[in-house]
Amino acid sequence: MIATLATALTFALASLPVQAGNQLAVAIGGFDTVSYHNDGPVAGEARINHFWNGAIWYFATEENRDAFASDPERYAPAYDGYCSWAASQGYKAPGDPNVWQVVDGTLFIQVHPRAQELWQADIPTHIAAGDENWPRIHPF
Repeated sequence: MIATLATALTFALASLPVQAGNQLAVAIGGFDTVSYHNDGPVAGEARINHFWNGAIWYFATEENRDAFASDPERYAPAYDGYCSWAASQGYKAPGDPNVWQVVDGTLFIQVHPRAQELWQADIPTHIAAGDENWPRIHPF
């Protein structure tokens, strides 16, 4: 009985996608990440999308999708869209795509307006700390 159950469980687990139990993630709440670099955030459309870095990215226009597809590192938010302030403090917190800032061409997203205020008090120091912390906290 246990051997049969173990065999069945093994086959069931082998057939699951890598993100078992999760739907495919939609990046930054479905906002068009390219739009942040232009006139500010615009909601993307599900029909105009691109898969990258384990997520589906939505775009408002095909031009924005194509720009992203040709250079995703240029447009994707720092720290995979997690809160930049939290990353600078050594932990991960979800980002709110409505609380953001582009600095030197990089999109930074925060968890809350208060986190944005704290982060803006010394942006270069927080970016350096986030960059240093991210490899350690990213896998978790």
